[in-house]
Amino acid sequence: MKRFGKRSFALLLLSCFMLINVACSNTPTAGETTVAAGSEPAKEPVKVVWWHSMSGELGTVADKLISDFNAAHQDIQVEGVFQGTYDESLNKLKASLGSNSGPTMIQVYEIGSRFMMDTKAIRPVQDFMDAEAYDISSLEPNIKNYYTFDDKLYSMPFNSSNPILYYNKDAFKAAGLDPENPPKTYEEVAEAAKALTKGGQTGTSFAIYGWFMEQFLANQGVELLNNGNGRTSPATASQVNNAAAVKTLEWWKQMLDDKVLLNLGRKTDDTKKAFAAGQVAMTLDSTASLRGIVSAAEGKFEVGTAFLPKPADGGEGGVIIGGASLWLMNNKSEEEQQAAWEFMKYLAEPQTQAYWHVNTGYFPVTTKAYEESLVKENLEKYPQFQTAVDQLHQTTANLATQGAVMGVFPEARQLTETAIEEVLNGQKTPQEALDKAAQDISSKIETYNKTVK
Repeated sequence: MKRFGKRSFALLLLSCFMLINVACSNTPTAGETTVAAGSEPAKEPVKVVWWHSMSGELGTVADKLISDFNAAHQDIQVEGVFQGTYDESLNKLKASLGSNSGPTMIQVYEIGSRFMMDTKAIRPVQDFMDAEAYDISSLEPNIKNYYTFDDKLYSMPFNSSNPILYYNKDAFKAAGLDPENPPKTYEEVAEAAKALTKGGQTGTSFAIYGWFMEQFLANQGVELLNNGNGRTSPATASQVNNAAAVKTLEWWKQMLDDKVLLNLGRKTDDTKKAFAAGQVAMTLDSTASLRGIVSAAEGKFEVGTAFLPKPADGGEGGVIIGGASLWLMNNKSEEEQQAAWEFMKYLAEPQTQAYWHVNTGYFPVTTKAYEESLVKENLEKYPQFQTAVDQLHQTTANLATQGAVMGVFPEARQLTETAIEEVLNGQKTPQEALDKAAQDISSKIETYNKTVK
């Protein structure tokens, strides 16, 4: 038998050690998987960052939608990021423009539409709709119309609302008013408010909210801006000092002078609390607040809902869609944009919109959602929702109800609120206050228009 020398034995040991080491390195450890020869590694899912402004219960529902989508789409993972109020979120987007630090898609309130288009930083969702012949026939016409410019849908409708009149049915009965026949006109609201003001209760209270003035005008078929409400061509001047607006403020102020309207300032939360406490018998608020308002009054009184009032001689109109839509940023890869589009389509599906509507109070953006059992059951439980649906469907389509568009809408709304405050505080007449507001808004529009040319 041949003997090994010390050197040969050492080489043999080294060879054995290397073979063992190679074998061990190729053995998967716990949690690892091997990749078969010639196969590709597992592809990472496409990440979509969605900036939104849904907080509290609304945020919880939004998170559920994101979670459900991610579970059903292993190739896409959506990350929802709360960015504060609509104003705060839009300011953060402005700061991110020109860099890659912004989101894939963002939820923007309806009055931010003109600004979003003017940024040139977005991609119209119409591009994706055309590419796959996406059917939009079931989208609510009034909602679709708001976000359509030059026959092109720029953003995807998501959460939509409009204002309605809420009233205390028990208080109506006690005042000798018919709880099934709520006031429809300015004149009827004023008369009802007088009858309802007694025993520490005031007839009504409206928050000082520019949105309400916009809606009061649209409900009479009156445009807020020139150039077809900024739709036939970019607006150059405000028309908030028109006769319909003056008449609205005169009515509002007269009820205050008659001590049948309580002025609680700009916060709708304050008027909601006063209504729930029985301090006021009528108020205006968004349809998105319906569930909360009905719940707050539960066990105390029955809540009735009615269409937004208008003057007895008011023209044909209706409500403008409030809420927000989803915008796609154009500085992301085609793959990321396509993934965001898939998420947008999911959010617009009837089942998704039914769940969103029932759990938030926002309108479904698709008429097919009303065929879902979830929505039908909710309408049985909360028949007050039918008022909001009927008001939306009975709105006359025109440039007034399609909604005004301008790049300085947030600032314009604040100036309108200042004018309302000045009138209610007795500082100016309705005409004086609205003339000043129109002048200031027009000046801001002029400055803005120069920056986007």
